[in-house]
Amino acid sequence: MAYSRPIFFGFLACTLCLISGTSSAQLTHNFYSESCPQVFGVVTSVVWAAIAREKRMGASLLRLHFHDCFVNGCDGSVLLDDTATFRGEKTAAPNNNSARGFEVIDTIKLNLEEVCPGVVSCADILAITALKSVVALGGPKWTVKLGRRDSTTANFSAANGGAIPPPTSSLTTLINTFQAVGLSGHEMVALAGGHTIGKARCTSFRAHVYNDSNIHPLFATLRQSNCPPSSGSGDENLAPLDIVTPARFNTHYYKNLIRKKGLLHSDQQFYSGGSTDPQVELYATNPVSFGMDFAAAMVKMGDIRPLTGADGEIRRNCRMVNW
Repeated sequence: MAYSRPIFFGFLACTLCLISGTSSAQLTHNFYSESCPQVFGVVTSVVWAAIAREKRMGASLLRLHFHDCFVNGCDGSVLLDDTATFRGEKTAAPNNNSARGFEVIDTIKLNLEEVCPGVVSCADILAITALKSVVALGGPKWTVKLGRRDSTTANFSAANGGAIPPPTSSLTTLINTFQAVGLSGHEMVALAGGHTIGKARCTSFRAHVYNDSNIHPLFATLRQSNCPPSSGSGDENLAPLDIVTPARFNTHYYKNLIRKKGLLHSDQQFYSGGSTDPQVELYATNPVSFGMDFAAAMVKMGDIRPLTGADGEIRRNCRMVNW
């Protein structure tokens, strides 16, 4: 499947190439220019093939980068399988039965090990994959910073204990969670726009569509149709986070919030009479502002506590530490 150049954000590419993060000067834009110049081509071909097979995969790959960075920093820990000595993050509540795309990462790593063995980290693969997924679905470009190394352990308790905000979060909880990793409220609302693509399970939006008042009644009824009120029934049924264009990266997510059609309680919190309402209104009508802010926030998120230098390792297999 071929993808056309993004209409809304294509002209931002040159501007966004100038964006750099505010932390971790050890990460650089040209980290693999000599050691593995093929890295972007390898990642792009695998990601675009995966999205051609299933457009939802773009959202899943973007989500993996988010969930990795919010737990112990951007270190590839979300990719680790359980072992006899530690429990991975895959079965933590925010990831269990919902985090996906691991096979795509496996394929990328396998292909990179053939051309650049032992060079490209799994953490960097996640960062590049997030970029390429957004671009493939029509979103903005940014110049991703690289040079992360991989963790040799995971943190199930942090992943399960609120480091990743649950869909039931209040606006205050969301702001505090993002601030805990160095991201501002403004960056939080921009990054929330990643929910313009992808789907959520009934378990994530059941309470919102049955119990909340800050929701359009017809929208609530629509979502109740494939999400029974009782837990255990239809838990895995899916609904699009953006009801209008679930496979295109654009500003409809914010327009939906203004219409009280946010799928998750935490989504609708961004437009519920609070401090973030004006930013939602801006993005709903100004895709250029959203594209630039999202790209800048993605760069900054990628700077969350990376392992660099002699810390960590370069995993040969993203699912397990090296022997």
